[in-house]
Amino acid sequence: MQTRTPLDPMTAPIRRTRPTGQAGRALVGVALALAWVPGWATAEPAQPDLVARSEADAAALPAVLLPLQWSQASAEMSTEMPAVDAARSRPEPGPTELALWWRGFGDNELMARVDRALQAGTSVRGALAAVEQARALRDVAQAGRWPELGASASVQRSRVGDNPAANGWRAGLDAGWDPDLAGRQRAGVAAGEAELQVARYGLEQARVDLAAEVALAYIDLRGLQARLAIARANLAAQQDTLQITDWRVQAGLASSLDLEQARAAAEQTRAQIPALRASLSQTAHALALLGGQAPAATQSLLDSVQPIPLPPADLVLSFPAETLRQRADLRAAEQRVLAALARVRQADAARWPSFQLAGSLGLAATRPADLFELTSLTRTLLAGLSASLFDGGAARAQVRAQQAALEQSRIGYEAAVLGALRQVEDALAALAGDRERLARLRAAAEAAANAELLARQRYASGLIDFRTVLDTQRTLLSAQSELEATRAALSADHVRLYLALGGGWTPDAAASNP
Repeated sequence: MQTRTPLDPMTAPIRRTRPTGQAGRALVGVALALAWVPGWATAEPAQPDLVARSEADAAALPAVLLPLQWSQASAEMSTEMPAVDAARSRPEPGPTELALWWRGFGDNELMARVDRALQAGTSVRGALAAVEQARALRDVAQAGRWPELGASASVQRSRVGDNPAANGWRAGLDAGWDPDLAGRQRAGVAAGEAELQVARYGLEQARVDLAAEVALAYIDLRGLQARLAIARANLAAQQDTLQITDWRVQAGLASSLDLEQARAAAEQTRAQIPALRASLSQTAHALALLGGQAPAATQSLLDSVQPIPLPPADLVLSFPAETLRQRADLRAAEQRVLAALARVRQADAARWPSFQLAGSLGLAATRPADLFELTSLTRTLLAGLSASLFDGGAARAQVRAQQAALEQSRIGYEAAVLGALRQVEDALAALAGDRERLARLRAAAEAAANAELLARQRYASGLIDFRTVLDTQRTLLSAQSELEATRAALSADHVRLYLALGGGWTPDAAASNP
């Protein structure tokens, strides 16, 4: 926008007096006047209010039908399906038990692992960097609404034909401003603010996912430890049976077939132990990675054996309209719709004529000593209006492209809500199934333990054959292993349910994000 007219050094008036400083003061005064011309002082962009949305913003979000209650919570399902508009009802802060659900398991090691992962996990740190990037891009959009002020200085030496060489010295300030009459820049700022909110909710969702991943890995590790202990206990029992069988063979009371079968059963159980140890080490390595640590950092977990953490018994379920509001990913999808809507407005505003104000204030002289004389002062002020007369339909096509992007974000928001509903229902179904399965396996494991003890006693007395002992030992090992695996699965079901309900963060924490 520089409109300064170059000064011919051969025709410029030259004063032979010393500079008085008046031109310098005039230069500063005119620059300040340009900066505070009426309307420029109001160029600071207003922060878009994403809480109190306009009706157009509310209409951009699709109304999603949500059930009155979970299908797994009651045998009967209400047929009434109210329309819930997430744009008109702001989410409320989640309960404390959802925000810090991992503390309800009462396992200090689990709490420490989750807290450490939330501080040092690579996924959280990457999401935090994404927030900083989104904030910087928002600030770039905001800066476009301010006047631009630049400075320039140059020295020129020129010669035409046989004329003597002439010098030219220039210094000046250039200012320009787009008052944004069509609202293109305002829409860009609104889009940048919405995308910043998307990044913030993405950070919270990264924390939610990371807490669940740490808890699932920790539960898996404790479950593997329990199954390893069961395998070792059964191996000890089978080795006792093998010793008894060996004595009976030596006494002529049993055949070599019984001895080989006892040895085969013991070796099969022994073969499970290395596989369980390998899985245990791999799970510990995954847990270390989630916490931003090297694999060797979790060696202490392998050395200390603790029971599987049990979830709280008083888990309370709410209506979907209440619980799904806790999900940060749904709020991020909502903000994506608003960002796409702002991009549509920005593309539409780009079709209208644009108005620019520009001005320059400069000094030009043939000698440096004359730069600050009043006679060397140059100044220009320009108001311009530009509009596209023919672009082949590119501007309209750009609007249509942004409208299609808006429709994609709306569909993505709807899909995110439906996916959240499915995750909750799946978690509830798995929870109900594992609860019933656990009750049955407890009874089965108790009966298998009694049967195995009776079989060994009767075999030692010579009342039954060895095949019955083998069958009872296999049944006991299977029942106990399935029991511990189901206990771990039940705890994992609670973790997935907390995750599906949006637990692990609070709106206040998101508002305090840097």
